[in-house]
Amino acid sequence: MASAPRPSGPNSLGALAQAAASNPRIRVLLVDDHPVVRRGIRSCLAQAEHIEVVGEAADGIEGLSLAKERRPDVVLADIDMPHMNGLALTDALHRELPGTRVLILSMYTNTEYVLRIIQSGAKGYVLKNTDAPDLIQAINSAYRGDAFFSPDVARLALNQFVRGAGGTLSPTDLTHRERDVLVGIADGLSNKEIAERLGVGVRTVESHREHLMGKLNIHSVAGLTKFAVARGLVSLQGGVEAPLAVAR
Repeated sequence: MASAPRPSGPNSLGALAQAAASNPRIRVLLVDDHPVVRRGIRSCLAQAEHIEVVGEAADGIEGLSLAKERRPDVVLADIDMPHMNGLALTDALHRELPGTRVLILSMYTNTEYVLRIIQSGAKGYVLKNTDAPDLIQAINSAYRGDAFFSPDVARLALNQFVRGAGGTLSPTDLTHRERDVLVGIADGLSNKEIAERLGVGVRTVESHREHLMGKLNIHSVAGLTKFAVARGLVSLQGGVEAPLAVAR
């Protein structure tokens, strides 16, 4: 079959204009405290002519300020940064720039973050080792208002939710004292130290600790700490040890 003639003259200009209209330029802001990561992401996005990186920030506070100035369509934000982490930044952007979409970046497939990310108003959770086509697809999806989760994260999160491993609970399901005790555990304090911090007896702390583990179905210090970090009650910058293997 003979191919159709390629448009020329005014028709070609019209076709180009129509194509540009159907693929608007997406303005993206990168927020990550590692310059090498930002450079890598910028290099990946250079493959997409319709995506323009309008700025870079090294922490959440700088990212929020720059977002207000540059008004990006999509913000790519690291999950854990100094001064203001990615979830806190997402909360702030959701309130102050509701038209800006946020994609959270992480190095690890930490499913405990997924619910908190959705609650914060972010449009997805993207692994830093995602290849360029998937990263571009994630940005396109976020720009359209659709959610995007890296396949490994989506699969593990689905498995966790099907198992019902306490993943649907949030800090609001805990009492005020239970949250205080949870933060103390995540800070690495003993029952005695938590009791001294809260001005209560050690037995009271032990009782709250037992209730926490029962409610959350989490029976280890590492698991409770990961829950506290995932729900934004504490930050890794506050001294939680790396061996807990939560996403940074």
